[in-house]
Amino acid sequence: MITVTGLTKRYGGFTAVDDVTFTCTPGRVTGFLGPNGAGKTTTMRMMVGLTAPTHGEVTVGGHGFTDIPNPARHVGVLLDASAQHAGRTGREVLVLGARTMGVPDTRVDDMLHLVGLTDAESARRVRDYSLGMRQRLGIANALLGDPSVLILDEPANGLDPAGIRWIRDLLRGFAARGGTVLLSSHLLHEVEQVADDMVLIGHGRIVAAGDKATLLARAHDGVLVEAADPDALAGALREEGLAHRPAGAGLHVDAPALAVGTLAARRGLVLTGLRPDGDGLEDVFFQLTAGTQRDAALPERIAA
Repeated sequence: MITVTGLTKRYGGFTAVDDVTFTCTPGRVTGFLGPNGAGKTTTMRMMVGLTAPTHGEVTVGGHGFTDIPNPARHVGVLLDASAQHAGRTGREVLVLGARTMGVPDTRVDDMLHLVGLTDAESARRVRDYSLGMRQRLGIANALLGDPSVLILDEPANGLDPAGIRWIRDLLRGFAARGGTVLLSSHLLHEVEQVADDMVLIGHGRIVAAGDKATLLARAHDGVLVEAADPDALAGALREEGLAHRPAGAGLHVDAPALAVGTLAARRGLVLTGLRPDGDGLEDVFFQLTAGTQRDAALPERIAA
């Protein structure tokens, strides 16, 4: 488990992280989201001892990161895939890591296979790696010590669609085995696919935190419903006093999905579609961080 309590970082008169508190629990993936400059990376650097906090503390399994003997055996970290020794080969990077951690060299081959780096690729120098290959190497290094906790900043950055799906499956599997994952990413759709819990930060402060279902519910204003007999559905909604309006091939109804579905069942109406009316995590993200976004919506005359 990761416990962050009152974490604060000030640089002179500027507060980069302001009284941040949240937890990440075993068996779950926690998405850590916020606009650029919101304080995500500073928070994660403080979590792993790379930046000293002004106030507050972070514990992993009840211990401060710097107090954990051989921490890489317990906590896998990837904060910057480019911060790897450019002059060494990928295999050398992992071999040095394995020997520092005290794990057998055979673990290196296991990790190279896991992240999809071939023998030829692992023999190349890191300076010749693409961003996606550096990400794979960084993930291999994070997993090298067989940790129970992962702290990853933008791990899918530079990966192709197949690679993004691979990292999604890897993180799900890690959590399913009881691991704890903290994942920062700007790929909102991917976070929505993999995260169980979410923490949203803006201007250095937590603006929302909770399980995914609860937070996503904020984005949904009614439901979209389609029926085999749209006119009969519209009539039933009017009789029940449920406000509705045309929307695409169906109707937007200002009511929960359960109410609409129950009404349809009671009236013997066949529904061909029933879903929340909202764009999911993207809606939540922009609603909750609206005052912290660098880029506002374009004026209508420009957007047109």
